[in-house]
Amino acid sequence: MVLSDSLLSMEPGKILVIKPSALGDVVHGLPFLSALRRRFPHAEIQWVVFRAFEDLLREHPMISRLWVIDKDRWKRLSNLPDALKGMRRLAAALRDERFDVVVDLQGLLRSGLLCGATRAPFRVGFREGREGSPLFYTHRVRGGTAGHAIERYMKIAASLGAPMDRIDFPFRVLPNSTPILEGLPPAYVVMAPSAGGEAKKWPVENFGRLAARLPWPTVVISGMGDAALAEQVVAVSGGRAISLAGRTTLGEMTEVIRRAKAFVSGDTGPMHIAAALGVPVFAVFGPTGAARTGPYGPGHTVITAHFSCSPCYRRKKCSHWVCMEGVSVERVLSAMEARMGPARED
Repeated sequence: MVLSDSLLSMEPGKILVIKPSALGDVVHGLPFLSALRRRFPHAEIQWVVFRAFEDLLREHPMISRLWVIDKDRWKRLSNLPDALKGMRRLAAALRDERFDVVVDLQGLLRSGLLCGATRAPFRVGFREGREGSPLFYTHRVRGGTAGHAIERYMKIAASLGAPMDRIDFPFRVLPNSTPILEGLPPAYVVMAPSAGGEAKKWPVENFGRLAARLPWPTVVISGMGDAALAEQVVAVSGGRAISLAGRTTLGEMTEVIRRAKAFVSGDTGPMHIAAALGVPVFAVFGPTGAARTGPYGPGHTVITAHFSCSPCYRRKKCSHWVCMEGVSVERVLSAMEARMGPARED
């Protein structure tokens, strides 16, 4: 059944959004949250999220309650009995909430199971959901597969009668007195050398060489697990970069990005935060397609090597990996100069 704008005639008192991951996808869900709040200003909105991304939504003024899933515990085979018990407890707790509307933006088996477990009278997700997830919905929306994730999510918002007059990203804002912010340069560029798969990473040396040629210092961000990449950027930059790897929460990282003059990365979660905040993004893309997963909105630049095999959507490096290695530092620098002015002379 495909929803129409008028199908949801009731005014729900409690709504659950299931969108546990990944970082970029949670960011893409924020315009949906904003539209939902405008449509149902008095409803209680709750959200299911993985612990790794909890900080992005914690104490959000539009969210009444977060349901946090510890994904890492659930992935370990030794924890399987406890994981199953935890899933059953979570399902029972969600059912006890008696939601009027449940929205599954994830579209996978696990999220579909949780959606069905709520027994809400109105459960909606994408018709194209994978792993059998549409079986757990009472209503299905045709999202398509070609458009950007934000546009797909907003199709569900529209089907609930939500206003479509704007796309906004309601991030929490931390105070300027936050210690990590007080030590930043007055003007800087943010770089994120990591990515969700090896194939999506621009060679780390290129980040360092680019940082060495920019007229502003560079702040390198990453999780603690990729601290070595950040330190390599710092080393190659000749002192033009500093590393905040593993030193920020997601909320603090968002504020670091918010204050940046530009953002440079491959296809990675923090890139979507930068794009959502209106920070000019310069993103190197190879195995993934910018139309589906690129920076959303105007004023951003995607740099590709234009090989016929791209995008292939591989997560691991292939035998030739030319799509990322083929993008030179000079090409990214030229793109930045075209938008932001010339780099300093060496």
